[in-house]
Parts: sequence; structure tokens; C-alpha cells
Amino acid sequence: MTELFDFIMNLMNPQYILQYGGLMLLLLVLFAENGLFFAFFLPGDSLLFTTGLFCAIGLLPHPLWLLLVSMFVVSFLGYSFAYYFGLRSGKILLNKPDSLFFKRRYVVMARAYYGKFGGKTLLIGRYLPIIRTFAPILAGMVRMPLKNFMFYNVLGSFLWIMTVVNLGYWFGKTIPQPEKYLNYIVLGLVVVTAVPIVQSLWKKKKGSKTTPKKSLNKSHNPADMQSQAAADSDVLPINPVPSINESAHKS
Repeated sequence: MTELFDFIMNLMNPQYILQYGGLMLLLLVLFAENGLFFAFFLPGDSLLFTTGLFCAIGLLPHPLWLLLVSMFVVSFLGYSFAYYFGLRSGKILLNKPDSLFFKRRYVVMARAYYGKFGGKTLLIGRYLPIIRTFAPILAGMVRMPLKNFMFYNVLGSFLWIMTVVNLGYWFGKTIPQPEKYLNYIVLGLVVVTAVPIVQSLWKKKKGSKTTPKKSLNKSHNPADMQSQAAADSDVLPINPVPSINESAHKS
């Protein structure tokens, strides 16, 4: 049990992933963090930055183009899997009790980003922990049209991988002995990307004190979430499911 816990903790360290697991473990972690709801704690931006830096200083025996292409493909596949999971099993996730690897408030927080940014959440969320993991799941849950999702998925994967990995590569080629500063850079990335998430959680906590409990529970219902999204202008493109259409017709 202790060994399993140590392994999970090591998976949160980008240097461990790259030095001991190489490209294979890198791609597995990247897929999990983008596609599996319980893997939201895995590194994202810090892993991409470290990958570029290690490639620049020769600690990864792979050309940059191979890393960029393979990471783009895996990132795309991870989001595609998450979308399908949300489409088919989103209700199961919403009924799942809170645990160490899942908090229902993460889904609600992702929904709030959709309310503010619409489909662009799939682009912005790539750079934000937790949102990055739950945004494609929620897109599937509310039936975002597949062509819209795929557009944001391709563009988001490309921008995320190209910007962060190349930033790390540039840093490794420009700064003398960049590995000396890696821990500080990773810490900085974690802090910068975590700030919007902490703010969202804080606002949610403050709002829950003044919001009636009934309305909060209502927001966890998939049909309610879908109808709420459809009511908001340009919040999220949705193909209404039959049950929504039927209820609207009766009213």
C-alpha cells in the first residue's frame, strides 16, 4: 500500500515521469490527465514545460517534432475519450459521492466557466488544472455538437502543446544550466495556473452560504444543466435531447 502511494505521489513530479518512465509514461500521464476524471491531480503545464526543457538539454533522447506530434495526438485522444464518457456516463458521475479523487464541485466549477466563456472553455481550460480535466466531460454531458467539440479539441490541443512545450524548449536552449531553476519554474507554473481555480472555489464557497440549498442541488441534474445552458445566449452550443424537447412542448 505504501509503495502504491509513493508511486502516485511520484506521478505528480514531472522530473520523475520523464527520467524513470520516458516517453511512454509521459504519454500515459498526459492521456489520463486530459481524459480521466479521477486523474485531475496529475501534472499538466509543468509536465509539458519540463518535457520541452529536457529535450533541449538532451535528457530526453527524442527529437522535438516527435514529442510535439505524439503529445498533440494523445492530448486530442484524451479529450475525445472524456467527451464520450460525459456523453454516455455523465449521470453516473454526477451521482457519484465525493471522494479523494472526485469532487462534485469540480463539475459545477467547469459549468461556471462554460457560462462565462462558452465553447472557448475548451481552449482556456487547457491551461487550467481541474478545468482541463472536467471541461470535455461536461461538453459531452450537455451534448455539445460533435463538430464544435472537435474544432475546439484540435485547436486547443495544438495551442496548448505548441506553446508550453516550445516555451520549455526555448528556456532550455537560452538559459545556461536551466535545470538549476526547474523546481522554481515548476512551482511558479503551479501557482499561476492554480490562482483562477482557487478564486473560483472561493467564490463558490461564499456563494453557497447565501444560495438556497435547493437551487444548488438542482444544478447537479443533467437535464437542468442542459436546459440552463440552452437558456444562456452563446453559453454552449447544444443539441437538445428528446426529454428536454418533450417537456418544453408540454409546457
